[in-house]
Amino acid sequence: MSNTTQGSTEPMLARSVDRRNFLRVTALAGGGILIGTQFDLLGAGEASAALAADGAAASGLEAGLGAYIRITPDNVITIIAKNPEIGQGVKTMLPMLIAEELDVDWKDVRVEQAGLDTDRFSGQFAGGSTATPNSWEPMRTVGAAARAMLVGAAAATWGVPAAECTTASGVVHHRGSGRRATYGELAARAATLPAPDAASVSLKEPKDFRIIGTGVAGVDNASIVTGRPLYGIDVTVPGMLYAVFEKCPVFGGKVARANLEEIAARPGVRHAFVVEGGSDLSGLLGGVAIVADSWWAAKSARDRLRVTWDEGETATQSSESFARQAAALAAQPAQQSLRNDGDVAAALAGAAKTVEEAYEYPFIAHAPLEPQNCTAHFRDGAIEIWAPTQTPQSGRRMVAQTLGIEESAITIHLTRIGGGFGRRLSNDYMVEAAWIAKEVGVPIKLVWSREDDMRHDFYRPAGFHFLKGGVDAQGRLTAWRDHFVSFGENGRFASSASLSATEFPQRFVPNFAIDASLIPFGVPTGALRAPGSNGIAFAIQCFIDELAHAAGKDPLQFRLELLGQDAGAPGGGRGGPPIDGQRIAGVLRVVGEKSGWGTRQRTLPRGTGMGIAFHYSHRGYFAEVVQATVSRAGEVSVDRIWVAGDVGSQIINPLNAENQVQGAVLDGLGQALGQEITIERGRTVQSNFHDFPLLRMQQVPPVEVHFHLTDHPPTGLGEPALPPVPPALCNAIFAATGKRVRSLPLSKHDLSWT
Repeated sequence: MSNTTQGSTEPMLARSVDRRNFLRVTALAGGGILIGTQFDLLGAGEASAALAADGAAASGLEAGLGAYIRITPDNVITIIAKNPEIGQGVKTMLPMLIAEELDVDWKDVRVEQAGLDTDRFSGQFAGGSTATPNSWEPMRTVGAAARAMLVGAAAATWGVPAAECTTASGVVHHRGSGRRATYGELAARAATLPAPDAASVSLKEPKDFRIIGTGVAGVDNASIVTGRPLYGIDVTVPGMLYAVFEKCPVFGGKVARANLEEIAARPGVRHAFVVEGGSDLSGLLGGVAIVADSWWAAKSARDRLRVTWDEGETATQSSESFARQAAALAAQPAQQSLRNDGDVAAALAGAAKTVEEAYEYPFIAHAPLEPQNCTAHFRDGAIEIWAPTQTPQSGRRMVAQTLGIEESAITIHLTRIGGGFGRRLSNDYMVEAAWIAKEVGVPIKLVWSREDDMRHDFYRPAGFHFLKGGVDAQGRLTAWRDHFVSFGENGRFASSASLSATEFPQRFVPNFAIDASLIPFGVPTGALRAPGSNGIAFAIQCFIDELAHAAGKDPLQFRLELLGQDAGAPGGGRGGPPIDGQRIAGVLRVVGEKSGWGTRQRTLPRGTGMGIAFHYSHRGYFAEVVQATVSRAGEVSVDRIWVAGDVGSQIINPLNAENQVQGAVLDGLGQALGQEITIERGRTVQSNFHDFPLLRMQQVPPVEVHFHLTDHPPTGLGEPALPPVPPALCNAIFAATGKRVRSLPLSKHDLSWT
């Protein structure tokens, strides 16, 4: 279930449409109109919009590449989705924004996926829960500008003031004379009019929304459930061969020798060759490519492949050695100080009670259901690529550098993505496919096996937090120190392995310090859904629970009192502006009310408990309560989860929003229960879902979602609901059993009780 509640009424941020930008319009052959726009999404927070006129007529197909709205004389309205669709619903949500201001009925809209087109678009990527905050006003401005032009065309045709015309359901009306015209009938004339100034375009008031705020099913749903080709792994092109790529199990290892002649003689095999590769773990690495008539033929030949590897120095590394190094570093002075407010040592010495504990979390794989794949065709010095990538522009850049060709010689088609969670921010599989395609000279489809996907990921980094906190006689948190041991070298954190100097509870504790020490390593790491936050929240929110217990206070009340200690100085979180303590308090109160916190707990039997946690990341504020039962034998079952989220003033698509929150919560639950990547001899131990378990249907609890509306611009939902789940679950286990969980996953702990 999903509900909304109204919160504080702080003034909304002003619209950030850049007045210097312009609108662009193109006339279509046959009398239609194409409306395009370009945004500077990578600038200092401003998203600007423009619609442009090109004067020259073009076919609908040619002009539709990269433009947002296409209206043809038969009143067919097509809206182009520019961002990669990764299951987050952006292919539906962004066109909804345009359709709302265009004033058309959603049932009359067709949606098409754009390919990579940096001439028309900026910011064509999926990641960081950025689509909503970057597009909320620019996409609406596109629709509103198009509507203004169509109204202008009608007014000019009828010789009446534009102010006397209204629109509804894709039709312009002049009520005084009773005249009406469809957008399709007006499109040709609209294309000849001067484009309006984007900054002068009026947007609808929320009370007038007819599409925004309604539950809209995903535009691809019918194709998904009927098995129509949508995903990268579905792509086929004429004359296509299939490729597999064997890389060294030790990250960054090189081929010394391989039985290539034997492999080349296998049935269906067309090519077998060594790829030298480089040393960049995110680029083309060394390995053996096998190209065959079918994927099965390529896979069967690979099963007979025998490679002697030059494994390199990473072969000496392991998860056990990392843990030993972390413990040794924690006992020494930290390598660097990230923040030091007040006098932590004195505050700890004077505290009424202190708590000192160590928390750790493991490497985790992304484990998307669709393994990495890419189709590529190199011919005449150019390459065409079909890829499920979250970052097509950076992928194109990497392909150009690796192949030694210009980016202008690369065409990238965006396919729907069967799960990414940050994995497809990296484009190693695209570069591999491009290299193999160039070598063989025919179209190839590279498909990774599940084992490839698990053992050659860019993992969520493990982390080690050595925490000490103190509370005074009134139970107030007065001191906090975290010696964070992570991965990196020469003072630089590895990808997604850092801890912000303004991470909560900075600003809410008068004496606060974060120190850091780094372990050099050779394991590839990268962003995983709610990067950084997905592990950091576990350590912070569980330790806050320990401090609440030491203070003799209810965990919810302790958190609310802590938020009341706001020092007012800038402090922050990941993926957004400084943290707002009142917004955190708002979602805490909502989730406390909806879960019956304080009353339900008193009625629970022994072995069942409730835990609470919150976190701020990617501009989203989420608080969650987990009710869990632990059997006497130590088996954990999650009974119910309550969620309260503040992502601003408007839930654009409530149906998808609830789905996104529930998916994030269940993703985090699966991580906490049993997911762990361990490294031995420089290689990944886990290989498939049997030893890296995804959440099963019988483990899925009801997830009750509530949105707390506040007067802030809408923000994204793909990531911020995940981080509070693991700590809320672990805090529930403590309430049920009295046992603290200070390392994940839960599957490695004995939680039995008597």
